[in-house]
Amino acid sequence: MIYKIRFLQKYDSEQWQQQLVSYIPQITTIASQLALGIFVGFIFKLLQIPVGWLLGSMIGGIIYSTIQGNPQPLPKFFITLGKAFIALATAARFSWDTINVAATYAVPLLLCVFISGILSLFHGYLLSRWSGIDRVTGLVAFIPGAASSIVPIAEEMGADAVAVAVFQYLRLLLVVLLIPSAAGFFFPVDLNDSISTAIATTATATNNSAIPLWLNLIVLAGCCFVGVWGGNRLGLPASGFLGTFLIGLAVFWSCPYDLVVPRWLFATGLLCVGLSIGVKFDIKTATKLLKAVLIEIVLVISLILLCLGVGYEFHAFTHVDIITSLLGFTPGGLEAMVATVMQLGGDTGLVLAMQLTRMLIIIAFGPWLVNFAMKTAKSEQ
Repeated sequence: MIYKIRFLQKYDSEQWQQQLVSYIPQITTIASQLALGIFVGFIFKLLQIPVGWLLGSMIGGIIYSTIQGNPQPLPKFFITLGKAFIALATAARFSWDTINVAATYAVPLLLCVFISGILSLFHGYLLSRWSGIDRVTGLVAFIPGAASSIVPIAEEMGADAVAVAVFQYLRLLLVVLLIPSAAGFFFPVDLNDSISTAIATTATATNNSAIPLWLNLIVLAGCCFVGVWGGNRLGLPASGFLGTFLIGLAVFWSCPYDLVVPRWLFATGLLCVGLSIGVKFDIKTATKLLKAVLIEIVLVISLILLCLGVGYEFHAFTHVDIITSLLGFTPGGLEAMVATVMQLGGDTGLVLAMQLTRMLIIIAFGPWLVNFAMKTAKSEQ
């Protein structure tokens, strides 16, 4: 019996070692991706590029996947964690005033969301018309701001899922790359001061006592865990972000102590999200769809400009500050836009409300609108 137990222990030990060795290539790949993302992100940070950790790590991820010749996605854990960290920083700045403002501008907000949605579908129609891809793939490719939800259901809607994934993530890459860079150029700020403001909590307006850093981090970790778990269980869109945001909001508003979201935690969130987006870039599929990709780049830039125009009109009508108005109607990149407005000094909560309103409407009605457009097109033939 003793010999049998020793044999089983030895067998279990060898099996564990074999499993550990099998994970070494994956661990090496992740370490290389993180190293490149941190390196490029640090350079962007030194150059004072807005949301440098996000843009730099994304560029690093694109470089890595291009060198490898195919997408090298990180485990889902990384982007979920990154979204949760950004959500905490966002919840720290959210207030009742934001809800009141969003309710005040409900009619112009919904009108602008409707206009930007129509513009998106029209650009999808142009993509299918000019590139030769099928109509439904073109329409689904331009549904804005819900890539993680639209890509999985693209095939069910009759679209080419691979092409939709390329087009959706290319749109996301362009939005995340162009908007923060342009915003930082036209609205330059001292990033060190703005980041310090961005990570302050709503509790800073009170005289509550602080708690030790280790306990502060435990509370934040609990918010992330419960938020991600609850978001997944409830099937929330962008569950890692929205679930953590809601839990964080409840904790920040109810906690009798001052809670702080450290600057490094916010930067880590940007790094994880940016790198996770970048390493999904598929150079091979993009090459096969080269004509459609080139057309989409032009159309996405056109859509961005038109959506910025919608945002400007919202600003002119409501007198909401220009940064908040412009970033609230960008065609995608929720986390990046929230992070950008945090650094540029706009109303983070209102941008979040605007982006989430658009996302919820798109998720609820986007597939229905695509099907309606397809049926209309068929009846005209």
